[in-house]
Parts: sequence; structure tokens; C-alpha cells
Amino acid sequence: MKLKKIAALLALAGLSGSAFATNGYFPHGYGMKAKGMGGVGIAYGQDAMAAATNPANMVLVGNRWDVGVDYFRPQRGSSINGNVCGPGCSLDGKYNGDSSEDYFVPEFGYNKMIANNMSLGVSVYGNGGMATDYSRNPFGAFGATGNAGVDYSQLMIAPTWSYKLNDNHAIGVTVKIAYQRFEAFGIQPFAGMSSDPAKLTNNDHDSAWGYGFALGWTGQITPTVKLGATYHSRTYMQDFGDYKGLFAEKGSMDIPESYGVGMAWQATPQLVIAADIMQINYSKINAVGNPLRFPPGAGTMLGNNRGSGFGWDDVTAYKIGVAYDLNKEWTVRAGYNHGDQPIPKSQTFFNILAPGVVEDHLTLGATWRLQNGGEVTFAYMHAFEEKVKGSGSIPNTPFGLGGGNADLKMYEDSFGIAYGVKF
Repeated sequence: MKLKKIAALLALAGLSGSAFATNGYFPHGYGMKAKGMGGVGIAYGQDAMAAATNPANMVLVGNRWDVGVDYFRPQRGSSINGNVCGPGCSLDGKYNGDSSEDYFVPEFGYNKMIANNMSLGVSVYGNGGMATDYSRNPFGAFGATGNAGVDYSQLMIAPTWSYKLNDNHAIGVTVKIAYQRFEAFGIQPFAGMSSDPAKLTNNDHDSAWGYGFALGWTGQITPTVKLGATYHSRTYMQDFGDYKGLFAEKGSMDIPESYGVGMAWQATPQLVIAADIMQINYSKINAVGNPLRFPPGAGTMLGNNRGSGFGWDDVTAYKIGVAYDLNKEWTVRAGYNHGDQPIPKSQTFFNILAPGVVEDHLTLGATWRLQNGGEVTFAYMHAFEEKVKGSGSIPNTPFGLGGGNADLKMYEDSFGIAYGVKF
């Protein structure tokens, strides 16, 4: 079937795509319609990408397929001040991490009603990631060579079963098959902090497969109000063996659990107002949540269970969006998304590699319904520039890193287009 070929091609494309996402390293939403509404989707599924947010909504979407791509352009950088790493040695300066800045993130969804109250579908999408590429290496004064940065990307393949309990309530279950890949380069000076220096940096891309699940519920509480709830389990991944000297637990990099609630209000026949609250537990993944530990002891070297990570806190994301039917051909959308900034001021130094600090996102979108029954959907997102000033972020203990602070900044833009068909 042509649809199977499209899904396979999109999966392969997703493996080579990389993105620096917006609620921490997760995207602000899934599916182009949701992305135009600030990412809302727990109680308001609109296309065959709905399972990425709440699997219960797939049975409400009905028979359809969707394919799209998002062009993503993050702008990130850092600066270091007050560092004295030795006579004539200092990391001080401004650094631009945008030597690579253009990313394309594909998506594909297919859903089929197998009974009046039951559907089977699959959604394929980029779940997030992080990427930096500093042509001027921030760690150069420590002896680092070449560009510095990371390239981390995730792809989800999500088969989904969804079932209507009755006219008002639906549930859904997704099996999440995950693929991710990672590369770190230009961080040679941290070898002295690593339990396995040969598996720390400049080992090209390593990849890993994993699995998890998601559950969801959607309920029509009144004639105009829907509520929803969803839970996405921790996704258990194979270790990155080529980077077991960098990530805690010998290369472990699981994808964190997330959960949330949402509502959708049909305010008028033309107007829908929807809102979600989503929690992402980054701190439970040691490679992400462990703080910078210096000087490292026998059990806290990079790569050990208590080894240094990026020190991220958990993120709560608040999303609100509106959709308005102008006429039979056009629906317009707008939204706002605020996600907590995950990086404490004390943890900015290591996060030069992963400055995921944006908080506030404004989105716009529209769908054009064609005479042949197809739909063309557009979505734009701007994440406003956010700056985080370090506070005690570079250790200055005996045999330390020279003290001082690292400051981070970032803003982002994305533009996506998708085509969908009901059948």
C-alpha cells in the first residue's frame, strides 16, 4: 500500500532529523493542528497525530491519514565571564552554538475505524531532542579541539488502540516504540572526570531502541465541554555504549514520563477554546537530572550512577489555544504555551551543550479545506528569547575549573505544513 510506503519513508527520514525542542527538550505540541494552538490536544484531538498527546482521541478522529513536516530553527548561544583556569588561561568570551541551525522534523499518522466504537492507528513523529554546534569551542582554553556540541534526536512509532465506552467517553492505549541517536564532540577536557574517557566524546553517532506506553481518556462532560487525561510512561532505552563515559548509568538515556489533563469548550458553533497542563519529569532520568558534581569522587565520575548530568528540573507546561471556523473552507488558530525553564542558575556550565531555556511560545495556524476533501494545514511557532545568568555555575575548588559563570540564551522559530485526508 502507498500509505505503508509513506510511513516507512517518514520513519527513515526521522532518524536523520534533529531538533532542539521547546518544553525542555520535548516539542510544544504534536501534529500541525495542535502546534498552531499552543500544543493543546489532551481533550481536543484533530488529526491522526492525536495519539502522540492522548491516545483516546483517535477513535474520535475517525478514518484519516496525515503527513507533514516542520522546519525548525533554534538560535542558541552562551557566554562565560570571571573564569581563571590558570596563568593566561580563561574561558571568558561569547560563543555562538548555531553552526548547525536548520532542522526538518517529519510526522505521519494513519487511523482506521475497525468498528463503530473502535479504531486502530499509528502515529510517527519526532519526540524532541537537543542540538548545538559551536565553531568556537567554549572549552578551548582547557585544551578542547574542533567544534563542540551535541546532536540528540528521538523518533516515536506509536501504534494505538482506541475505544468508545459509550457516546460520551473514550479510552485509548498506545505502545511506544522509540528510536534515538546521540553524538557529542569537542568536550575532550572532561576526560579527567570520566569513568571511561574513550567513551566520552567524538565517537560519531550512537543509536538506541526502546519501548514504553501511553494511556488516555476523553469525556464529553456537558454538551459543550470535554475533559481529558493522559499518562505517558518512562520509555526504557538501550544504553548509548559509545557514550557510557558521559551519561550516568553507563550510557543510559531513557525518555522521561509525562502526564497531563486538558479541557475543550465549544464556546460557539464556530469557536473552540482548549487548554492543557502537562508535567514532564526530567529529573528522574539520571543523565539529565543529576547535577554537575565536582570534584568527582570514585562513585560520581561521568558515566557512573551518580555521575554528573545536566541538572535539569522537572517542567510543567501550560497550553491554551483557540480555533475558529471562518467558513466552510478555512479554520484559523492561535495559541500560547508556557513551560518552566528546567536549568537552575547553578547548572548553566554543562548546559552550554544543551541550553533548553525558552519558556514562552506564541503560535498561529490555519487549515484550508480543498474541494477534493483534502486539508492543508499550516502552523507557526515563535519561542521568545530567554536568558539564564549563571550563579556559582563553574566550580573553583582545588583542582577545579577556574570559577566564574556561564550564561545561556535561546530563541526559536518553526513553520510547518501538513496534508490530511478523511476517508
